[in-house]
Amino acid sequence: MNDFNLLYPVGTEPAFHKLSETTCNDLSLDYILSYVAKSDYERNIMKGIMTAVESNPEVIRYRRDIFEDFMRFPSFKDGIRYSLDQLDYMKTLGRSFNDDAIAPLWQLVNRLQELDVYINCISDIHAALKNVDIRSEGLRKLRDHVASIYNDCGFEYLKVDIKELITETSQIQSITLGINLDETMRPVEVGIMSINKKKFDHSNILDNFIGFLSQLGGLLDGKSGGESFNGMSKLRSSGATASDNPLMQNLSREVSDMLSSTVKHLKNKLSRYVDISGYGLTKFIPEFTFYIRWADFCTEVLKSGLPMAKPEILDVESKELTSKGIYNLKLAVKTLAGDKLDVVRNDFGFSREHGIYIMTGPNRGGKTTFTQAVGLLFLLAQNGLYVPAEAVSLSPCDNIFTHFPADENKTVNLGRLGEESQRISEIFALSSAKSLLLFNESLASTSFTEGLYIARDVVKALRSLGARTVFNTHMHELAMNLEEINAKDGELMVSSLVTGLQEGKRSYKVCLAPPDGVSYARDIAEKYGVTYEQLMKSIH
Repeated sequence: MNDFNLLYPVGTEPAFHKLSETTCNDLSLDYILSYVAKSDYERNIMKGIMTAVESNPEVIRYRRDIFEDFMRFPSFKDGIRYSLDQLDYMKTLGRSFNDDAIAPLWQLVNRLQELDVYINCISDIHAALKNVDIRSEGLRKLRDHVASIYNDCGFEYLKVDIKELITETSQIQSITLGINLDETMRPVEVGIMSINKKKFDHSNILDNFIGFLSQLGGLLDGKSGGESFNGMSKLRSSGATASDNPLMQNLSREVSDMLSSTVKHLKNKLSRYVDISGYGLTKFIPEFTFYIRWADFCTEVLKSGLPMAKPEILDVESKELTSKGIYNLKLAVKTLAGDKLDVVRNDFGFSREHGIYIMTGPNRGGKTTFTQAVGLLFLLAQNGLYVPAEAVSLSPCDNIFTHFPADENKTVNLGRLGEESQRISEIFALSSAKSLLLFNESLASTSFTEGLYIARDVVKALRSLGARTVFNTHMHELAMNLEEINAKDGELMVSSLVTGLQEGKRSYKVCLAPPDGVSYARDIAEKYGVTYEQLMKSIH
């Protein structure tokens, strides 16, 4: 069990690359997770898992198959969700159980409650896994492990015993003590005579006499009218607390010591019966949270009418992507949040013939949205999740690097062009031929001539690097005459990708085509009101 979890197959060591915070921001990951998760705690758990980008196909398929079981069986998912709440509650009980400030008897009660929750968790998870046709390796191993605990530890018998013990301890209302006195009538020994299910009733035949004694002055300590032999009655009538009474302080210490010994013995017995010191199942809380929340989200997206597809995972070396009907997951979140959007889907792929794309198109034509969609597609698929598409098969990347416009505050020292150039240099230093690179309007901060010069060198270097790339840009000249760039040595060919205008309207559809500089220029001219028709209208 120590080497078993729901993220990695047994015997497989983690070998991930960490997604940078810059890339998380460029892909709007926090925005998406804020909708998927139900709390900041859950969001941090899920982000931690997702930003550890795994490229091992075995690991990805292992997670994907587990996730598919969560998607296939809603009743199973709901059963695990309930157990998740119990496991979280058990952690709270565990903290209370280890709190030395809590009375020993209450430590025992917490221990019993902790065991009761643990037993219920095992029983519920056992039932949830037993009643469905689990296919994934990870959940089959979990089912076998839970079944061995359930069958080998006498849970049915222990469950009854724990319930009775909890009932017994919860009904304790008072303790009857026996006190030995010395020759001066001072208490020297105290012992528990009985544990009772009703509160102590001090009204008896000696009550008036003991009250009379207290008026005469303390027989116990020589004080007049103060603490008396009727210490319990005095405390209750005066509103004082046990800490105000020396006798009660002494009794409290003695009782605590005796109960501590009894409780310790019982706790040791229970621990030997069912060892929960390591909270074996609580370690699955982050993994359960990850799969359940994403399964809930994907189900919600599917109900909205948008597709979510199980990805087919190819060999890393092929560097392929074949997809049908992909879209940006961020748009799905906006749709679920109530925005009325027409979510456009596109077919898209990577291959050695089309491994680097120069993407051009009109302003606000969807270039950024599409570039972001490609990054999210890989990120979700490599976490074993369903992806926003009708169908997808892909070769994993080893990491995702983005180059989107920076915050103005970050460009003060180097200037916009200097800052952009430095980040490009860092990306090339960190990436490999198996990486995914996404450039969004890069080098737009400088003059057109300077930007085009640098961009051409970047694209040539990308061919030498051999990493799959989407380079979206306003410089349509960069996508012209690609024969010259493709004539250089390189594993992947550069292609022109266009987001188009159809009948003068933005279609947000992408296609392989030469850049349409005329339509792009006209779109910009219309945006700023400088077409011939618009200028003539202004004149008249």
